[in-house]
Amino acid sequence: MTADPYTPMTPEQVRLLRDRLHTQGKKLVFTNGVFDILHAGHVRYLNEARALGDAMVIALNSDASVRELKGPTRPVNHENDRAEVLAALRAVDAVVVFGDKRATALIETIQPHIYAKGGDYTVDSLNPEERAALDSVGAEIHILPLVPGRSTTSTIQRMTSDASKGRLRLGVLGSGEGSNFRAILAAITSGQLEADVAVAISDVADSKFLQTARSAGIPAIHVDPGSHPKRFGEAAQKEVADHLQRARVDVVVLIGFMRILKEPTLSQYSGRIVNVHPSLLPKHKGANAPQLAIEAEDCESGCTVHLVTAEIDAGRILAQASVPILPGDTPEILHSRIKEQEHRLLPRVLSEWKKHVSAI
Repeated sequence: MTADPYTPMTPEQVRLLRDRLHTQGKKLVFTNGVFDILHAGHVRYLNEARALGDAMVIALNSDASVRELKGPTRPVNHENDRAEVLAALRAVDAVVVFGDKRATALIETIQPHIYAKGGDYTVDSLNPEERAALDSVGAEIHILPLVPGRSTTSTIQRMTSDASKGRLRLGVLGSGEGSNFRAILAAITSGQLEADVAVAISDVADSKFLQTARSAGIPAIHVDPGSHPKRFGEAAQKEVADHLQRARVDVVVLIGFMRILKEPTLSQYSGRIVNVHPSLLPKHKGANAPQLAIEAEDCESGCTVHLVTAEIDAGRILAQASVPILPGDTPEILHSRIKEQEHRLLPRVLSEWKKHVSAI
């Protein structure tokens, strides 16, 4: 006789479970995630989370939610199958499936006593909306240590490690027009660059950069930078790093990305993050480089492809190309002339990546 498939709880049913525990002086543990390919790291984490309280519910991202978070190649397993496998674990008392990108509304409905998350997060790098919801319902937040070497990303990497040997997997970050992105795609199409763009990430939801990625069939992901116009918070930094790892990126390419990239990406991709800057570094670092070159009455300017480090525009220079500064040049005219060189230089540096890596 075949057993009936598992039916996830509704948010209302989980809230009743929470209220029943509350009246008994007990606590409900809440955690959320994709749980795409279950492995020992998940099991150990869930056992530790369950030990924090008296019952545990897992909020599971629906298939549509996973695609929005992680791109079109995920999830590997259907939400019903993922829910059934999780519910079979001794540590799990209930599973609820949610379709939003974030579990905010679910947290507000269920009002868990305890919230558990894995050690690849910190309290500050939790999604701001979910963090605010947890604070509003008075949930205790516990960050549990990771199990070294056990992750869904590493499992998928082992399964697919031979699929793209010999070709660079690029993760490209941009904020604006994406002309250098189009140059990279053209170089790939022509065979000048033996690479694949595994993911395109932007802090601007309606950027032409993301539109170009979608038109090319490349996973295009918007990362919410937060409310501050210049800062890129810990949650956004963590999300970028997660997307790059899931896409199994070899080299991270910044092209007109108007946010400062920090940890954990800087450490995870040390020596493998490149930026193209519109000046002959070390001259005229930072913003408005063409204007600064004109104001300094330089006779030439140009572009630099360099490695990215914690210090802005200070990483090792990989290649440069120069252009003259002509009488009557405006910053816009000069920048357009520089971009012509960028479109040649950046694909060339990427096509010679193995040479640059050996020199680092």
